[in-house]
Amino acid sequence: MAYLLQQLINGLTLGSIYGLIAIGYTMVYGIIGMINFAHGEIYMIGAFVAIIAFTALSNFPLVVAILLVLLFSMLITAAYGWTVERVAYRPLRGSFRLAPLISAIGMSIFLQNYVQLLQGARNKPIQPMIQGGFTVMQEGEFTVQLSYLQIIIVVTTLVLMTGFTQFINTTSLGRQQRACEQDKTMAALLGVNVDRTVSMTFVMGAALAAVAGVMVTLYYGVVDFFLGFLAGLKAFTAAVLGGIGSLPGAMLGGLLIGLIEALWAGYFSSEWKDVAAFAILVLVLIFRPQGLLGRPEVEKV
Repeated sequence: MAYLLQQLINGLTLGSIYGLIAIGYTMVYGIIGMINFAHGEIYMIGAFVAIIAFTALSNFPLVVAILLVLLFSMLITAAYGWTVERVAYRPLRGSFRLAPLISAIGMSIFLQNYVQLLQGARNKPIQPMIQGGFTVMQEGEFTVQLSYLQIIIVVTTLVLMTGFTQFINTTSLGRQQRACEQDKTMAALLGVNVDRTVSMTFVMGAALAAVAGVMVTLYYGVVDFFLGFLAGLKAFTAAVLGGIGSLPGAMLGGLLIGLIEALWAGYFSSEWKDVAAFAILVLVLIFRPQGLLGRPEVEKV
């Protein structure tokens, strides 16, 4: 029981990070109906910015340093998100559906190699910054630990998901985003600035990816230029599993992927945890193609 509880804690922490990245995927898909495959690299850039910023702010008080790093990372990745939309998506918005997808994959490869050339191919480590935690329970010689950092990651994710859901449901920009999701042409006729709305959606998704990048930097203490590819793929899987287009669905999918990986690695083999996660995705999509919380698409006529 103690070992199971520890794996559940680890899975929820990992799933929270996946969920933050998945929200960015699902927001972009909801507006333009396309997957931003460069989103994982935006998350990776956020992690690198966090490493650099933490090194530069090493003499600052810990809380101040973390807040400044979060703000700086979100600003930098927001600029990257805006640029990706302007360069890889906006010129191809009226083209056939495959063109923006190919462009996004190209942007993903470009950003990977750009960071590799700029920062080098070696791993970039950082000293542990938030230590300590609680002892949840003890069973024999095994102790279940809940670290302060794990609490911070889960609470931050829940607060951001709740805040963004409220933002989209209650604010003017949120109403414009929902209008563009339903019908961009009609939204434009009613006075919605579609270009600005799409750009702001990319910016918001990139800012969330930056938070995930900072959290994963604090949690694992090491980043590399290939960090975004697999995490982005897992987050995309989480978005599809939960129901792409649904913010709570993206969060649920991220938590499920994290739990599946942690439990499979803990009880079977860590080498097969990715296979288990994708196998669960296949089974869910066979019996519920729209995902767990997604709504069936109604074709407009």
